Amino acid sequence: MTCAYDLIDNTWIDLPDGRRLAARMWLPQVESPVPAILEYLPYRKGDGTAPRDETTHRVFASEGYACIRVDIAGTGDSEGVFDDEYSEQELSDGEAVLAWIAAQDWCDGNIGMIGISWGGFNGLQLAFRQPEALKAVVSVASTTDRYADDIHYMGGCLLSDNANWGSQMFAYQSRPADPENRADWRQDWIKRMAEMPFMAADWLRHQTRDGQWQHGSVCENWSAIQAPVLAITGWADAYVNAPARIAANLHVPGKALIGPWEHRYAHIAKLDPADFHGEVLTWFDQYLRGEDSGATQLPDYRTYMQEHFNPTMQNKPRQGRWVAEAQWPSPNVQDRVMFLGPQGLLDAAGTGERPVSNPATLGAAGGYFCAGMRFENELPGDQAADDALATCFDTTPLAQPLEIMGRPRLRVAFSVDRPVAQLVARLCDVSPEGVSQRITFRPLNLTHRDSHEAPEMLVPGQRYEAEIELNECAHHLRAGHRLRLALSTSYWPIVWPAPEAAEVTLHLEGCALVLPERRVAKEIAPQNPGAPRDYPTLQTEVLREASGTSETRIRPDGTLVLDTFDDYGKEVDPYHGMTVGSHVSMHYAIHPDDPATATFASDWNFTFQRGDWQVEIDTENKMTCDAKDFHLWRRVTAREGEGGAKVLVKEWRESIPRGFL
Repeated sequence: MTCAYDLIDNTWIDLPDGRRLAARMWLPQVESPVPAILEYLPYRKGDGTAPRDETTHRVFASEGYACIRVDIAGTGDSEGVFDDEYSEQELSDGEAVLAWIAAQDWCDGNIGMIGISWGGFNGLQLAFRQPEALKAVVSVASTTDRYADDIHYMGGCLLSDNANWGSQMFAYQSRPADPENRADWRQDWIKRMAEMPFMAADWLRHQTRDGQWQHGSVCENWSAIQAPVLAITGWADAYVNAPARIAANLHVPGKALIGPWEHRYAHIAKLDPADFHGEVLTWFDQYLRGEDSGATQLPDYRTYMQEHFNPTMQNKPRQGRWVAEAQWPSPNVQDRVMFLGPQGLLDAAGTGERPVSNPATLGAAGGYFCAGMRFENELPGDQAADDALATCFDTTPLAQPLEIMGRPRLRVAFSVDRPVAQLVARLCDVSPEGVSQRITFRPLNLTHRDSHEAPEMLVPGQRYEAEIELNECAHHLRAGHRLRLALSTSYWPIVWPAPEAAEVTLHLEGCALVLPERRVAKEIAPQNPGAPRDYPTLQTEVLREASGTSETRIRPDGTLVLDTFDDYGKEVDPYHGMTVGSHVSMHYAIHPDDPATATFASDWNFTFQRGDWQVEIDTENKMTCDAKDFHLWRRVTAREGEGGAKVLVKEWRESIPRGFL
């Protein structure tokens, strides 16, 4: 089907309490009502996601779907006050939006949701609430457990991206509504900035898996989701665990698709782009239109089985092949146990002890936590330098290829010399030339060894047992390569370090690596997405090209510093004529001998201009720590007019006890 459609640049959705949400719509020019696709985000439909929306909703509208892109309350052009990510307000508003769409004369009452990251999250969360009109979801790079698998915590450890993402949201939510859509834009803008939640601090107050994180975690009740879900992600993305969990646990159709991609829709990925549109249309043709599109015959788990490709921090083509499993969990994947011994990974249990202790700078080769958010220089590179600082257990060179698919598990018996300590596990594929490629990783805050709800301090010298379930992976190790388990007590800058340098002593008789080994007598058709189809792009006037830099250096005192700069360019929108520019600098620093010197800082800048109207917003952020507390600071400086007169300058400062972190 190819049909014409009307673009409605801004319309209003009235909520029951009188607030209005701003929406952009692409409506097919057809006589009969059609199914609808909703994308519901806080990233500004007018400019923030406009380039991406141009590549998706125009395609879906031309296939006969009404497409609606809605700004969450208090963001973009929408009225109201933004309160938090995935809040009760956001989700109840989302239900009202779905009901409004279903009631329009151009909608046949069948609605699907798409989204990546935030939109992938709230698509699942709204399906969990069972609104009548929501019939199917395509969720990309999302999570089913907000504590275990988001940008805040992992394995009970604090991720530095809690501060980074908080700083990004601070910048995003400080942007004004479009004066052409909101006559009260200035009053609303000042209110937004002055009353903006201190999100990085708010999230940091919830250090265990409490109600803050249980809310919106659909794993709390898998049976609540009654809408079929296609869950998509990429191995270069941070969000790799949700698709397999959805395929394994939903009581309705749930399928997993995992490609090589970073944190972008597959058709616009820098890493081996693919036909995202075809996947969405197949899913929605089946579950919104009731057509036999083939969605019900898809294998439960389709994935790109990666191989060693001499990794760099820069984007480059991957190596591997597409495979599929008809069922997930699959009978083709069985546990294979390797034991940690003095000579490496063995077939029999080891004996003795092995210390794990390293400089706080280990992790420099780990890349940016969520690749796809920066311009470039964000992928994990050769791990050899980090491996040299870690405690490693290797196999001998493999006589036969080894294929793993799923989540490896590391069982450890250990003692430790500090009351708070971390253990970080990485699996790597080491080539005959010694190039180490990270397959998967996972940290564990050892105070969380028994529970993420009720952690307990460690008693130095006491023997404990714990298990680390590493992140989902699919990897083929060639004959002649070695599998390496690299263990460390820190992983900076991805993981915020423990307050003191610790030594973890492994008691090898209780340590084992459990691999999900895949053995297949005959492969089934992978039904993988093909090359991207042709799609439109936003034809902006580019005033400043996008670019990025990354510099690592060592200060005279030994402190390791990483400085990055991402210029997202400056462009004029062809629809509404607004000129938008932005850039961000980020700074990470830590001394190898003192984890309490960990520092993160960022500075975001946004400019907006149309005719005589112009504004500029700077948001600055910093997080430091000592052995007892975290210290967070931020400031917004907003200017207006050609002369840059200051409209608002406001600072926030908070110190939060470390607790078990």
